[in-house]
Amino acid sequence: PVNALLWRAALDIASFVPLADVDTFGGSILTEWYSLPNRPNERLKLAIFVLDRELRSDAIRVIVYLQLNDGAGWVDAGQDASMGNRLEELILTRAREIRASTQVESDS
Repeated sequence: PVNALLWRAALDIASFVPLADVDTFGGSILTEWYSLPNRPNERLKLAIFVLDRELRSDAIRVIVYLQLNDGAGWVDAGQDASMGNRLEELILTRAREIRASTQVESDS
């Protein structure tokens, strides 16, 4: 089992990219390739893993794969660790927001 708050937050944050495979029990989300509007010659694919039942920073892992269009087609360009780290922080922040909102609702 995975942390439900991290899972919901990961789905929220990844919602800007079409999803390819979602494994609720294994805690993994894989997206389709997606080009950001301001970067048409670059596309990314996200692999998101919820690794634990606890809401901790090491319970979420995001890998961002990149491809570049060289005019003849898409070529692998490795991973963007910086973007992966930013997305992990966004997911953690969103999970904390969800937790705070559910605590406020339960207190009412």
